[in-house]
Amino acid sequence: MTALALIAEDDSDIADILRAYLEREGFRTVHAGDGRVALDLHRALRPDIVLLDVGMPHIDGWEVLAQIRREAETPVIMITALDQDIDKLQALRIGADDYVVKPFNPVEVVARLRAILRRTGGAGGGAVLRVGPVEIDTESHIARVGGREILLTLTEFRLLVHMARNPHRVFSRGDLVDACLPGSDALDRTVDSHISKLRRKLEEAGVSGMPAGVRGVGYRLSSGA
Repeated sequence: MTALALIAEDDSDIADILRAYLEREGFRTVHAGDGRVALDLHRALRPDIVLLDVGMPHIDGWEVLAQIRREAETPVIMITALDQDIDKLQALRIGADDYVVKPFNPVEVVARLRAILRRTGGAGGGAVLRVGPVEIDTESHIARVGGREILLTLTEFRLLVHMARNPHRVFSRGDLVDACLPGSDALDRTVDSHISKLRRKLEEAGVSGMPAGVRGVGYRLSSGA
């Protein structure tokens, strides 16, 4: 089955343009005109990717993104007129996979969407991420090494998935709190504790050095090339 894209955009003209380009490229689409409907559709349909406007009625795009990250690992591309670096950083800290500024070229948006789906493995089914010997099924919330399941807590699984999307990127503790413990008052040492437990479980499964600590900065999942 082809991938399903949720277009969360209150401007009907922009939504129609995105829908036309995506459907021409073989994607299925569904449209939400406000943030509340976007969350309802996300929960009901579990789309493969979300194109999310920031300036949405009822619930804005920032809160929609944060809520999606509390519930799932669905890739999200923010689409907005806000072009300041602080806005882009906020989107990435909350957990967006990409950030597109209006006015945009719809061909470029489709290309970015395809690139994200290739990276995450999403296409009409559960996304499977692979980093070295670790396989992560984000739909079933199962991580495996050599076919054997690793029993992880929800927070450990979220940390693993978040870092697996960019395995060579160094994430600060703040990044990991925002993406994997949204709405909490977790401290740096709380993140360290979760990472330590995740590392120990991976080591018990035969995977060493994941996640790797980067002194004075944070963590990255893989230090390999």
